Order: sequence, then C-alpha cells, then structure tokens
Amino acid sequence: MTANDFNHKVVLVTGAASGIGREAARAFAARGALVYAADLNEHGLAETVDLIAELGGKARALPLDVGNEQDVAGAVAQIGREAGALHVAFNNAGITGQAHRIEDYPTADFDRVIAINLRSVFLGMKHQLPLLRQSGGGAIVNTASVAALTGPGGMSAYAASKHGVHGLTRVAAMENAAHQVRVNALAPGWTETPMVAAASAQNPAFAALAANAIPAKRGAHPGEIAAAAVWLASDAASYVMGQMLVVDGGMTIGGFEI
Repeated sequence: MTANDFNHKVVLVTGAASGIGREAARAFAARGALVYAADLNEHGLAETVDLIAELGGKARALPLDVGNEQDVAGAVAQIGREAGALHVAFNNAGITGQAHRIEDYPTADFDRVIAINLRSVFLGMKHQLPLLRQSGGGAIVNTASVAALTGPGGMSAYAASKHGVHGLTRVAAMENAAHQVRVNALAPGWTETPMVAAASAQNPAFAALAANAIPAKRGAHPGEIAAAAVWLASDAASYVMGQMLVVDGGMTIGGFEI
C-alpha cells in the first residue's frame, strides 16, 4: 500500500459533511483520489471540501438527498459526465432516529430511518454499479453498525436498517464478484461523531451502557473508522468480498473481564 494508491481514482463518499464521512473523504483525497463529497448539509460539505483543499487534495461538493432516487441517479450521472469514471463508493450517510419501544415508535420516523439508512444504500448501489463496471471495476463499502449484530432497545428502526444493510451488501457482493466489483460493509461501534452525540443526549441510558460495554474504555475517533473504510476499498483488501468488518473497540466481544 502506498501513500498515493488512490491516485487517478474517483471516489464517492456520502454523509461527507461531518464525522466518519468527512474523515473518509479526507483520507481518500490524501491518498490521491478525486473525491465527490455528498451530503444534504451544504455548509458542512463546503467545510469538508475546504479542508481537503488545504491539504492539497481534490474534492467536489455534491449536494444530495440519498433517499431520493432522482437525486441519486442524477449525482452518479454527474460523476460519469465530469470524471468519466467511478472506482469507489462509500455509502455512509445515516441517522439514528428516535428512541422508543416498538409499540410506541412513530411510523413516520421508522420510515424515515429506513429510507435514509437502508433504501439509500439500495439506491446508491443500483446506480453506482453500472458506472463501476464501466470503469473497469472497483469497490463499494456500505456503513452498517454494531446494531447489525445486536438489538439495542429503543432503536428498532436503526437496528432494522443496519441489519438490512448487511443483507444488501452480501447480495451485491455475490452478484458482482465476477465483475471485478467488491462489496463489503463496515460496522462501527460507538464513535465520537455529531450524530452519536445527539443520540446520546436523547437516550442517556444507552449511552451509559455503551460506554461501560467497550473493553477499550473509549469511543472511536471518526478517523479510525474511516481508515477501515479506506482499507476495505483499497487493493490491500482485494480478496475481501461480502464481509462486514466490525470496528468497535471490542464492544461486541461479549463476556466479561476477569
């Protein structure tokens, strides 16, 4: 692996206005990629693009509603027109949704979480895959969560969406392995992002439990999760297909310390 192993590569990162997405966009750009940074938050996008430019990297802001198929199709078509190729897609945009027991969960919020966290991954891959194949192959990384392995109380929509991301990833990997497109998922644990901070404020019991359950005794820095996403997208992971890489400081090990 070299410092410029993504030189001449075109990379799409969704949820790039903050957190893991911003750190991933910076990391891809630092290794030579032209990064299309996508998000609904145009102010945050501008900050991400400016940060990359300050480091000498190349990035373009791409305002995008990941749950809207017309927006997604248009964004991928724009990349094709402007850059002529797509080599990596990091489908990372997501929200936690509200915290309620299932019987109290607002249906509209459930639908919104599924649209942004799960439907968006389906729409992304649906429109990214043809361009990836035309570009000679590449990699897709989808952000799932440790909630794709567990059942956090109060977070039925989030857990359902992330379990779904895992399943979609495996199907896409099976369908595209022979077409030189690798598809994998990333399952972050507790990560110090603005989204997690907001969720912690809403559900302090879950936040306290999560903090106590992490053997590493700390949450992840977004850059640590981004590094795993970049690795999955790199040639160093050339024989990794259909897997969900858990990066959680040991949160899902289970058991107890002696």
